[in-house]
Amino acid sequence: MTSGELTSALVTIGVVVLLCALILIGWRNMKRRQSGVPAPYAEFADSSEHSFEGMYVATTRFEDWLDRIAVHQLGVRANARLELGEGGVHLMRPGTSDVHIPWTAYVKVTRSSGMVGKFVEKDGLIVITWVKDDFTFDTGFRPRYHEDTAKIYQLLASHQADAAEQETN
Repeated sequence: MTSGELTSALVTIGVVVLLCALILIGWRNMKRRQSGVPAPYAEFADSSEHSFEGMYVATTRFEDWLDRIAVHQLGVRANARLELGEGGVHLMRPGTSDVHIPWTAYVKVTRSSGMVGKFVEKDGLIVITWVKDDFTFDTGFRPRYHEDTAKIYQLLASHQADAAEQETN
């Protein structure tokens, strides 16, 4: 290896290390800015009626799908299993903390084509809106099987309709 090649290799390694350090500093600073974001609900009633495999995309601020929540491991993309039951919506994420959304915190469901760097076909993402401590979140889930997208949406939308009907009574 010539000295020119060695210099080029060292410069390339230095640039890569610098970029990685900048990414880590940015992530740390984002977590510091989001220190006031409440932690997700920790409790889960273990009574699953429906279960779907897929990917937990991220949790963001309500209707700001580019503002990933970095604190409480909510910004970590992972394979997940979405379960719906009497207690609410539960996203089980191996390797990181689970996310539980009780029905009392659930607001609505929508479908989207993209969220925080994950873009798919039209309406391929399920976006669940929920509230904790007056902070509104949007959580994205991408079902592994295309036919599950409509099923999940219908199940969540029907629960949304049930909740609205109970409020009017």
